[in-house]
Amino acid sequence: MSVEDGKPARAATIFDVARLAGVSHQTVSRVVNGVPNVRPATRERVQHAIAQLRYSPSPAARSLVTRRSRTLGLIAPNVSDHGPTRIGMHFSMAARAARYSVDTVTTVDDDPGAVQSAIEGLLRQRVDAIVLIVMDIGVVEMVRTLDLSVPVVAAASSARRSPLLVQIDQYRGARAAVRHLADLGHTRIAHLAGPARAADAVERVRGWRDELAERGLPVVDLVYGDWSAASGYRIGREMDVEPGMAIFASNDLTALGLLSALRERSISVPDDVSVVGFDDIPEAAYLYPPLTTVRQDFAALGGLMLQKVLVALEEGEDETTDTPLPTQLVVRDSTRGLGIGAVEPPASQRAGGVAHGAHARPAD
Repeated sequence: MSVEDGKPARAATIFDVARLAGVSHQTVSRVVNGVPNVRPATRERVQHAIAQLRYSPSPAARSLVTRRSRTLGLIAPNVSDHGPTRIGMHFSMAARAARYSVDTVTTVDDDPGAVQSAIEGLLRQRVDAIVLIVMDIGVVEMVRTLDLSVPVVAAASSARRSPLLVQIDQYRGARAAVRHLADLGHTRIAHLAGPARAADAVERVRGWRDELAERGLPVVDLVYGDWSAASGYRIGREMDVEPGMAIFASNDLTALGLLSALRERSISVPDDVSVVGFDDIPEAAYLYPPLTTVRQDFAALGGLMLQKVLVALEEGEDETTDTPLPTQLVVRDSTRGLGIGAVEPPASQRAGGVAHGAHARPAD
């Protein structure tokens, strides 16, 4: 060990290696764990930095390595919703690429006790780490209190940042959707929200409210649903709709049901009402009309969850707070401008909405 000023130099960390190599600590983690999706030149630069700094995982992590099962526990909500399903799929794919197996347990998401029991069951199976996909705000708060013998990472939306949490920026995504509608000239922008206790829905409602308030527009017409097309259809059959208004739906399935209900009421989208969804499910481009929506990168979130786990396994507790992943506004034919001064994408970017009709731009 080298000595400077009579004191032993501290051991290099994964963050020291990242700084020297000019990469993120997640990239260093991928190199250390042999994950294949790293450019050869980047891998060589990281390996050189590792050798130069004589880096090795922390003593606590090294002792853990000898007991590793190379199995990760994944706790997912027992729902078929697009977002949680895709997040779990992409996390499992990333784990397999890093030569880890995944034990998946589904549970009732709004029951902290059921989630706690699932955690205890996975610990008995000696998993190396536990990953949770959390939808309910009560479970998010319970997860914050966990103090376990293995690393824990949760995919959960929250205004409160935490080293424990990774997330997609629901708040800025919602603001981008409302901003788009306001720029088109809409002054009455309703919101069909998800469940009141759903973490994603809470953040989208917050973004909707804040964007309206910043523009001096009224915060009205907030209705809660359950993420389903049936919910969107039911609300769409009953809600007060007037020409020139806009509706921001909590997700694309809700928007799908809403479009059906409005069509039955002979209300034209977008001629009478503009509609925006959230998620950009594969079917969104094929709805009638093709749906303007906010795209989420579930693959990136699944990969980030795994990298958070790998860093924790190598270094012990990871105190890094990750910036929420950005969303992307995808403009199709379910929205249109009103009157003079409305800001609208060129017609060439809106034709058809399937092969070449979608205009995507960052939502934040």
